[in-house]
Amino acid sequence: MDLSLLDFSTMLPFIAVGFAAQLVDGALGMAFGVISSTLLVSVLGVPPATASAGTHIVETFTTGVSGISHALHRNINWRLFGRLLVPGVIGGALGAYVLTSLDAGITRPFVMAYLTLIGLYLLYRGFGFPLKPKEPHIVEPLGLAGGFLDAAGGGGWGPVVTSNLLIQGSPPRTTIGTVSATEFFLTMTISASFLWHLGTDGFDAEFMNPVAGLLIGGVVAAPFGALVAKRVPARKLMILVGIILTATSAYGVYSALTA
Repeated sequence: MDLSLLDFSTMLPFIAVGFAAQLVDGALGMAFGVISSTLLVSVLGVPPATASAGTHIVETFTTGVSGISHALHRNINWRLFGRLLVPGVIGGALGAYVLTSLDAGITRPFVMAYLTLIGLYLLYRGFGFPLKPKEPHIVEPLGLAGGFLDAAGGGGWGPVVTSNLLIQGSPPRTTIGTVSATEFFLTMTISASFLWHLGTDGFDAEFMNPVAGLLIGGVVAAPFGALVAKRVPARKLMILVGIILTATSAYGVYSALTA
């Protein structure tokens, strides 16, 4: 990778996006991957596998910082963490292999359709119903599915896992903290898998500037996620993310089908 290709003025919008997306992700335990992946695929036309690789490289750093922040604020259920970790890593490795083995032109509309559904589900959760806290029962299969869809769609671990755990009655604060901390190990696995299969051939200036911007903004915002989760109403943030993600992803599906 040639670092001389980086241009700070080009990175500025992506720094802002990375910062905002990570604040939302830290507060909700979801959204950084899906927002970043949607931006790279829909707006810039980056192939899904390359976009997912870039997103997960960025998330390796942001989830590490975010996980430490949640641990310091005691937002992690370590028993739940252990149950999610291994299935999530296995699912992520499988998803990365499947995505890199398929033609980008074929996978793009399916990836964007998946992200559209995730956006609609976020809206549903935003206008959701009250939950009674209880220990979730379906965890390991959820981790496997979440890891697979995260790699295949460039994002989805948070929306899939966090939302389903909340439906089962898992307390929001520890659910968000636990899912965020587990994601660090998932993103490391997925990033390594993508780099193994893809190399760095697609990491040109058009790709590296957005990714570098997302990385800077995300890392700066990551320590504040646990604090935002305590102060900003999560339901309002979820509704906003659902609207933006649904609209952007639906446009991506339209563009892919009419290309």
